[in-house]
Amino acid sequence: MDKPTMFEPYQAAADIDIIPSYFPIPGLGIVPVNAFVLKAAQPVLVDTGLVPLSDEFMEKLSSVIDPADLHWLWLTHTDQDHIGSLWRVLEAAPKLRVITTYLGVGKMSLFKPLPMDRIYLLNPGQSIDVGARVLTAIKPPSYDAPETPGFYDPKTAAFFSSDCFGALMSEPADSAAGMGAENLQKGMISWATLDAPWLHTVDRTLFDKSLNRIRKLSAKLILSAHLPIALDMTEELIENLGAAPEAQPFVGPDQKALEAMLAEMTG
Repeated sequence: MDKPTMFEPYQAAADIDIIPSYFPIPGLGIVPVNAFVLKAAQPVLVDTGLVPLSDEFMEKLSSVIDPADLHWLWLTHTDQDHIGSLWRVLEAAPKLRVITTYLGVGKMSLFKPLPMDRIYLLNPGQSIDVGARVLTAIKPPSYDAPETPGFYDPKTAAFFSSDCFGALMSEPADSAAGMGAENLQKGMISWATLDAPWLHTVDRTLFDKSLNRIRKLSAKLILSAHLPIALDMTEELIENLGAAPEAQPFVGPDQKALEAMLAEMTG
């Protein structure tokens, strides 16, 4: 895979649709980039995909729900792979409000401010009723942006984990289990050391407490922005992520390596 590619939406649960895509990282493989639609009484879109795939994203979104019916957009953070169609969604869904944090609003204001009447601020530990279910914001154990709130949906026992529990992959897969245990562990540790390099300096006791908070949720479904669906795999994912602080820190290619990659790409 040599360019960002969108795949067909599929169901993670009876009322959760995944809008999947993959992004190539030269020399490292590919990483999934997922958005989600939670079909609550007040439907929730979680993130808005990649900028280069915006046209396809809006088409796939419309295939699982009429954007005008969306009440909420849960913006896990403001990286470009999460806000690729943000403004198009706001236009297509006039009653939608964006769930984010104060820092999220601040970072968006650096390049294109959100309309203040479309914002709903929610901090980790706080909850919001989206009709017949209450979603609770949770700071994931691993993240690359300080404004990140994942959330837990008790009705589906699903933890929407933002970047946490992501994995680098060699090829697309329908599920995390389908990657195989060894590839999953390797891919998760590689992703964690790349996405959250601060894990190498973390206080181990505090990090273990953050992992235990997720363990105590008893989530049956882990929905990461950067991993295929993980059903009944929570303990395995926690153990894999728990190994990241002791793993070799990620060091990216230097100029010599870049020149070698460019030469290979151009033949």
